[in-house]
Amino acid sequence: MKVAIQGIKGSFHHIVAEQYFGQNIELLECLSFSEMPDLLHNKTAEVVIMAIENSIAGAILPNYALIDEHHLTICGEHHLPIHHHLMGLKGQNIDNIKEVYSHPMALLQCHKYFKQYPHIKLIEDKDTAVVAQRIQEKKLEGVGAIASDLAAKTYGLEILASEIQTIKENATRFFILTNSSTKNSVSANKASIKFITGHDAGSLAEILTILAKHQLNLSKIQSMPVIETPWKYAFFADFTFDSYADYYDAINEIKGKVETLKILGEYNKGKR
Repeated sequence: MKVAIQGIKGSFHHIVAEQYFGQNIELLECLSFSEMPDLLHNKTAEVVIMAIENSIAGAILPNYALIDEHHLTICGEHHLPIHHHLMGLKGQNIDNIKEVYSHPMALLQCHKYFKQYPHIKLIEDKDTAVVAQRIQEKKLEGVGAIASDLAAKTYGLEILASEIQTIKENATRFFILTNSSTKNSVSANKASIKFITGHDAGSLAEILTILAKHQLNLSKIQSMPVIETPWKYAFFADFTFDSYADYYDAINEIKGKVETLKILGEYNKGKR
């Protein structure tokens, strides 16, 4: 199976790919999320793995927009505990490190740790594993990376400090995405939708009431501006259900209460 990930070997997306699909896969490495949808549409990739939210940093809003704009279908989800490690060339210690590069999300999740090391400059980069690879290839002394233990093993780096994330119970949720031709299954017990309500008072509350009436459990709701219409918002919602029939009835009722409704995916709930 050809699986597109954000980042390279050793990245957290790589870990998710192997946990979800096993090791018998072909990785397609992307350094930005924006290049991933085209890999699905031109059939270079069969599936895409895309981080969508973190338990510390919150939702990755641009990825919601990518999924919507490119009409991708959510066919699964995976929750990955995130363990951040500070690493560098073998033989170095933390006093030798002057600069640490990593993905902005990783830096955000580890900011508290570096308060005790004011001499270290934190610099944003495209990907956690890319920095680890660069340190090894260019033999960069005085430079550290924040990445996974898989990245340290892959690129032969020494872990200088383990588990440096601010909150130890740190996890990221990933979507497994395909193109819009994928058919959904009535065995699904979770769904993601996008809808836009009118400006009437209580319009959002009415939708939430419909979900509750049909025994659907709202697990997340996220608002995003409608770019074409200032001060108008779309809502992205995830919910679980025990009965597909209840979900089907709820969707049909919601259709008559909103301006637009789009089903982003029906899938099986991932284990946390």
